[in-house]
Parts: sequence; C-alpha cells; structure tokens
Amino acid sequence: MKKHTKHTNLERRDNDNFAPNEIAILGTNCGVISDLVHKVSEKLSNYKLAYFDASHAKSLDCARDDSYSLSEYTFHHQGNLQITTSGNINKFQQRLDFAQFDYLFINGNHYQGAKQILILDEAKEASVLKRLEQLDRIQFVIKLKSETEFFPFLEEKYPQIKNITCYTIDEVDAIANHINNLIQEKIAPVKGLVLVGGKSTRMGTDKAELNYFGKPQKEIAKEWLENNNLETFYSVRSFDSAQDDNQNLNVISSAVEKSQKAQEISDVFFNLGPFGGICSAFQKDPNAAWLVLATDVPFVNEEIIQQLLKSRNPSKTATAIKGKNKDFPEPLITIYEPKAYPVLLQYLAQGYSCPRKMLINSDVEIVEINDDFIRNINTPEEFKIAKKEIGN
Repeated sequence: MKKHTKHTNLERRDNDNFAPNEIAILGTNCGVISDLVHKVSEKLSNYKLAYFDASHAKSLDCARDDSYSLSEYTFHHQGNLQITTSGNINKFQQRLDFAQFDYLFINGNHYQGAKQILILDEAKEASVLKRLEQLDRIQFVIKLKSETEFFPFLEEKYPQIKNITCYTIDEVDAIANHINNLIQEKIAPVKGLVLVGGKSTRMGTDKAELNYFGKPQKEIAKEWLENNNLETFYSVRSFDSAQDDNQNLNVISSAVEKSQKAQEISDVFFNLGPFGGICSAFQKDPNAAWLVLATDVPFVNEEIIQQLLKSRNPSKTATAIKGKNKDFPEPLITIYEPKAYPVLLQYLAQGYSCPRKMLINSDVEIVEINDDFIRNINTPEEFKIAKKEIGN
C-alpha cells in the first residue's frame, strides 16, 4: 500500500546548514577568525562572499546567546558591510538571506557549519574538545604556530587527520586558493531549455515548428544546445492550459505519448509565459543553471551559444545576451544561475512575471553582440524575410 504524503515532494536546492556553500572556522578566538576571513575575502574579491557570526556588541542584552543575535558581513572590493539583526536563528531564513552568495564563512565558535576549517591554537584545546563532534568534514587545518602538534583526542577521534592538508596562519594565498577550489567544486552544471510553449498569436502558427533550416526550429535550437554538451529540455505548456484552449482529449493523449519519448518540462506555473517556463525548469532541477533559448530568434547560432557559455559568470544572478544598440538584455537568450530562482519567485510575489524586469534590476553579466543576431520573428511577413535571408 502506497504511503500517503500530505505535501508534494519537491526537488530541493542542495543547501548546507545556512547557505548553498559554507565553511565554519573554529579552534581559536573570534578575532583571529574574523581577521583571517577578511584577508582571504580580499584575495577572492571576484566572488560574492559573506561571514556569519554571533554579535559581539556589548550593548545587546542577548549578545551571549548564540541562538538569538547574529551579525552578517558582506564582502566587496572596498571592505565589508556589517548587518546586525536580533532574532532566533532560523536556517530557512538564513538560506534565503545567503542564497545569492557563492560562499559563506561561519564563525564555528558559535554556529556549526556543514564543512570546517580547524585552526590549531594551543590556548583553545578545551574549546576544540567541546566541539569535537562538529568536526565531521574538516577540509584543511591551519596552525597558529608551525610547531603546534595535533591534540591527542583529535588523533584518537579522527586517525586520518594528520593526512589532511595543513597550512600556517600566514599562508593566506594558499588558504585562499584552497577555498577557491572548494567554491569551484560546487559551481552548478548548465542545462538547456528550449521554449516551445508560446501561443504564437501574431504568427498564426506555432513558431517553434517554423522551418528555417530544413527542420522545425525547436529541433535546431535543441541541437545547438546539445552540441555544446548540454542536457536539453523543451519547455511546454501544461495540459491544463491546453484544455483552456479547448483542445480535445485526443490531442492531450498524443501530447502525453510524445512527452514520454522526448525530454519535456511542462509548466507548473500557469499562464505566466516564459517566466513560468523558467521557474518550472528550476522546480525540476534547482541545482542546475538553465540556458534558456527561444525559438523565434533564428539568427542566433551555435557560435553565439558558445560565446554565452564562455562568458558565463556563475557569481552573477545570470549571464545574458544584449544587442549592442539595445537598452536591455534578452531574457530568452540567457543563462540563469540557481541563485536566480529565489529572485524570480520574489518578483512573482510582488506581482511581476517579466524575466527581463528581474534581469534589469539584478547583478547580471552582459554579453553584447550585433543586434541583427537577436531579431525576433513574430509575423508571417517577418518569417518570409528571415527565411529568404537565411537561404541566401
């Protein structure tokens, strides 16, 4: 008998305790930890980094209660910005707060991180013993003094600890490089999404089925993405939408059979157009970046896809194509990073379903190309002209 489940089992983003990618630093006093984080952050200024710590402000009555008060630091090229809040620590809220960051450093003296950096400080042996069970994924060890030995209880609990990479506190470049590698390990893979669910009102026929190159344009677009080693899906309108359009049951049955043969993602965000298709892709896989490509831009070619992928900046919300003489990016020739998903949902919560509006108001990598490559073909007259140009 199938077990009853009350809630839909959704695919979840691969989060650590407080962020998609985090590391706790512990084993010495808080001042040494924050100083190290600041120095390393200066070396990794091309990423979005944050530091999660308990507030040390004496003016706060709750400053000693690590479950209550917290400070967040956002690092950038001019230093760091501190945000102090008071309230119970809630991992779900923290994951929203840190969703846009490439890496989160945590003061491990106060909060447990999914991964750890252990600093060996002879004066803090008792503190390390107290947190021994938290040291389950040590990435590397840092010694305050090169002659410092591993504490006996560490070797007893973790016999392989002497084989872990070890640095001294002054090897900031090496430490930063190691953390850079940890960040790179979790960069999301890119998948392809060809939008074929439009109503094509102005064209009068399905634009995804138009033939510019000897076969339906949706197949050409899919081939371009797959030729760049991207697992690619068609974004299709939901069956509910098809019923709304008064399509008969035979058409729906045919669509079901077809979806079993092809890789398709049906809209689960109804009547939101491309915005809904993008969000539906993220619901299917929130741990992938999605290269979204429309079928009404037949002058986009495989070289442009390669240029977009080569210019990808995973630290940004998205990497988008923009015409050199255009004011705004093209939302349907864009790589959306996993961090774009919560941003899209925030816009939806405010009543907006325009992906371009999100791109315009977000931190986006722009790739400029000639305007002619991104011409939209929306009417039968434009199709005839484009078909002739492509034929020539």
